[in-house]
Amino acid sequence: MYSLNRITTVADCDVLLTWAEREKSDLAYKHYTINRITTNYGETSVEVEAILQGVNAEIAATEIAINSLPEGTTKEDYKKKKTRLEYKKFLLVNKKESYGSIALLERELELERINKEIAEVDVFITGVTDYKNTL
Repeated sequence: MYSLNRITTVADCDVLLTWAEREKSDLAYKHYTINRITTNYGETSVEVEAILQGVNAEIAATEIAINSLPEGTTKEDYKKKKTRLEYKKFLLVNKKESYGSIALLERELELERINKEIAEVDVFITGVTDYKNTL
């Protein structure tokens, strides 16, 4: 699979093994980071959805109050409250899109690709180690 027959010294094998171990270490760190992000995305998207449902219910209740109140300061206060709730909803919808299903799936794909890279580096390390033992 790899052109190991071109390597002629144990020192060259050691250089390759040091490089491969560093690559594996970098990938392991990246794996940890992406795994953590993936977990957070999953938790955040569920949390945001729950908060969004609550805000939608508050907006509906506020609209009922606005429609039933006579003109005056109380009605104006409810209109302001509705505006704040709509802004909060806007922010939550944007956050949901950032941490939603698509973002989660993208992170999961990235995690799987890293897993495959780590596995291939392990194959490389095994190959170089075995070859080194024949020198």
